[in-house]
Amino acid sequence: MKPHEDCDLCPRLAAFRGQNRAQFPDKFNAPVPSFGPETAQFLVVGLAPGLKGANFTGRPFTGDYAGDLLYATLLKFGFAKGTYAEHAGDGLELVNCRITNAVRCVPPENKPIPQEMNTCRNFLEHEIRGMKNLKVVLSLGLISHNAVVKTFGEKISGYKFAHGATHDMGGGVTLIDSYHCSRYNTNTGRLTEKMFEDVFETIAEKIS
Repeated sequence: MKPHEDCDLCPRLAAFRGQNRAQFPDKFNAPVPSFGPETAQFLVVGLAPGLKGANFTGRPFTGDYAGDLLYATLLKFGFAKGTYAEHAGDGLELVNCRITNAVRCVPPENKPIPQEMNTCRNFLEHEIRGMKNLKVVLSLGLISHNAVVKTFGEKISGYKFAHGATHDMGGGVTLIDSYHCSRYNTNTGRLTEKMFEDVFETIAEKIS
C-alpha cells in the first residue's frame, strides 16, 4: 500500500504539493514511493522528501546532499550496486536494503506536523508488515525514530533516541538510530562520515 499521487489525507501537504506542481510542472511532486526490494532485511527510514531532492526526482534521498552520504555509504557496505548519479534513472540498485520516509510528501520548510506524521504512519506500518525478512531498521533522526517506535506499538518513553543506539523491537527486529545525514548535521560536525560508517558496521553485524 502506498499513497495515491493525489493523496489528500493531509490537507496542508496536499496544498503544498499543488503549489509545487504549478511552480515545477516537470518534476515528480507526489508522495514518494519506497525504493528497494520488499524482501530486504534492512530498512532505512528517513524524515520526509526534500523539496528539490526526492520531491523532484521521485526516489528517496535522491538529488539532495543527504543522499550523497547515504548512497555512498550503502555502496561501500554492499547494500547498493551501480553508480549514484542523483536521478532516479541512474541505474542504481539496492541490495538487501529498502529506503522509505516517515512522511511520504514534502512538507513546508521540511517540517511535518504531528497530525501528518500520525496519518502517514499507516503507510509505514504497512511497509514494515510487508517486509517478512526484516532484521534491521535504521532511523535517520528523531522524527523517524519516533515514527518507527510507534509503528511497533511501543511508547516513545521506553526507547530513547541517541546516535548509534540499538533497540530490540521484538520479532527479531533491531532498531538502530543515527543522526540524519543532512547537510546541516555534516557541516556542523554533529555527524561525521566515520560516525555514520560506525552505525553501518553495527548494521552489517546484525544482518550477517
